[in-house]
Amino acid sequence: MSNRRGLSVCPPEELVAARHRDPYPYFAWLRAHAPAYREVSPSGLPVWQITRYDDVRDLLADPRLSKRPATTGRACPTGPAGLQDNLVNADPPEHTRLRKLVNKAFVPAQVKALEPLIQATAEDLLDRMPPGTADLIDDFAAPLAFSMIRTILGVPDDLDTPELRGMLLDTLTYDAAGSDGKADLDRRLHAYLAELIARKRREGGHGSGDLLMHLIAACDEAGNLTERELIGTAYILLLVGQDTTVNLIGNGTLALLRHRDQLDLLRERPYLIDSAIEELLRYDAPVRKATFRAAAEPLPLHGTTIPAGDVVSLVIASANRDPDRFERADELDLTRTPNDHLSLGRGPHFCVGAALARLEGRIAFPLLLRRLGHIELAVPPESLTWRPSRVMRGLTHLPISWTSPAVRRGRPC
Repeated sequence: MSNRRGLSVCPPEELVAARHRDPYPYFAWLRAHAPAYREVSPSGLPVWQITRYDDVRDLLADPRLSKRPATTGRACPTGPAGLQDNLVNADPPEHTRLRKLVNKAFVPAQVKALEPLIQATAEDLLDRMPPGTADLIDDFAAPLAFSMIRTILGVPDDLDTPELRGMLLDTLTYDAAGSDGKADLDRRLHAYLAELIARKRREGGHGSGDLLMHLIAACDEAGNLTERELIGTAYILLLVGQDTTVNLIGNGTLALLRHRDQLDLLRERPYLIDSAIEELLRYDAPVRKATFRAAAEPLPLHGTTIPAGDVVSLVIASANRDPDRFERADELDLTRTPNDHLSLGRGPHFCVGAALARLEGRIAFPLLLRRLGHIELAVPPESLTWRPSRVMRGLTHLPISWTSPAVRRGRPC
């Protein structure tokens, strides 16, 4: 592998081989030796990996990088066909229009109003956990996150199915699927969302307050949204509304279990929860890389030039471990301040569900510590597996066990 200047730039094979399970040594090598590294994906797509904090921070908000798939003639990883017309794949002014339509449901005041429901849902999920051992992803994090985004959007109870959640998770490993698998997933997910929207239209309820009816009104009455944008926006909100939170709870719990001193610190000083959430977001970010961007014009960086049309991958997880920005960057420190991590993005594409993810984490971690007592991994750490996603970083499962008596609704049981 070489860069455009012909210099030999090749990460050690052992770091490349281990980067799915533990990407941080690989990222550290890139930051030190090739901060703008051109690699070729298995599909033959050239992708520039940008790994230093200052570069990632600045480029997240740089208009010379476009989010529109049409910016490049190459096959960009933009998600399921027919669902790509959404705010993730848009530049201003289209992005501004789409973002404005969904922002009202995610402003801090609106999210704060969900706190009692989040608390009650989390308590109920813990009540239903099998005694002594559970999968924190399947039994707690995933149903909690999906329940909240379903409530915000207004998905009826009977349409909240394991099949839907499975389809959404499958889109996170979309790049790894074969063409037949992608086509089938596209059809099933598009059909589900089209039927969901058709049902909401049949049942009416304009002014009901849920986000999906608001978007339907924007499409049918105000003309501010096309049908393709309506379906694409419903898809992206269902997806990102759950996965960031699931990975925050899963990755964060694993980090605490691997750093018992920090877990004990949070248990002893619960008032640290806000800084703890930020550090857990930084330390093992729910988002490994930002969604794709393409250079809208030639982009000089670190002695090379990224050609117009090439795909640029902003490696958020690497930026968050950059020692030029964070002291003891590879250490977990729940008291870290300031903590200007990039896990929720920056600029126009800052995560629309940031306030929701933070609140869910703020409720979930203290509740887990209080309700489950002494928590341990129920399997050897090396047996844990990570979903094969280009963008997200999340565990497939997190089996845990606890030996202390559980507490139900604040009472010993």
